[in-house]
Amino acid sequence: MIDILKTIILGIIQGITEWLPISSTGHMILFNALWPLEPAEFFNVFKVVIQFGSILAVLVLYFHKLNPWSPKKTEVQKKQTWQLWIKVIIGCIPAGIVGLLLDDIIDDYLSAPYVIAVTLIVYGIIFIIVSRHPSTPKITSLNKLTFKNAFIIGCFQCLALIPGTSRSGATILGGMYQGCSRPVASEFSFFIAVPIMAGASLLKVVKFLMSGTVFTMSQIGLLLLGTLIAFVVSLFAIRALMKYVKTHTFEIFGWYRIVLGILVLIAFYLI
Repeated sequence: MIDILKTIILGIIQGITEWLPISSTGHMILFNALWPLEPAEFFNVFKVVIQFGSILAVLVLYFHKLNPWSPKKTEVQKKQTWQLWIKVIIGCIPAGIVGLLLDDIIDDYLSAPYVIAVTLIVYGIIFIIVSRHPSTPKITSLNKLTFKNAFIIGCFQCLALIPGTSRSGATILGGMYQGCSRPVASEFSFFIAVPIMAGASLLKVVKFLMSGTVFTMSQIGLLLLGTLIAFVVSLFAIRALMKYVKTHTFEIFGWYRIVLGILVLIAFYLI
């Protein structure tokens, strides 16, 4: 029952923080440091695999926009949808390559609380600066996003491989740097999450199984439960964020990151 409660909380954390620019992995690692889901090898797989629930939420909410075969779309719209998918794939290439090469290093050396604290604070400051010095967006729809823009945003996504950075935060900043409006930057951040998070989940499961270990029935149950919770919570989180960014900047998230980072540093120092 204790593991089920931990799983539910971790699923809620994943569902909320994956789409907000505050780092889902960082929050789950910090929660697990306070109340661990054991064994550690299972948690390393768990925190990535339940992201699949968040992916499903994107596919459900944006099914029509992402479906190039929709009978409700004109031929021009279908072509634009295929172009969107090409942009998504291009945006995933940088992080896919870097993540594959550095996966073990990230788990072994960059998942420490002080690393998470520093990245929370640094990117929090960046969000505040960007929010207080806005520029007029040049890219106000996904159709105006070029393949070059997509690749550069994908390069920003590489920064999120460091826990505490936030995948959505890095890609949203990358999008805004390229001249995207907040809604466009947020939506494209959602879309390039689908292949990259699916690949990361598969990689973790394969590595876990290749290590000679297998999932117990209870662990499989926890994975399914965590994924389901992440899916349901993500549905609400994505809608809330898209409504919020239409009229608000990301400054509040910057202050949240700074306060949380400072608390983590204090806790790390006291421990």
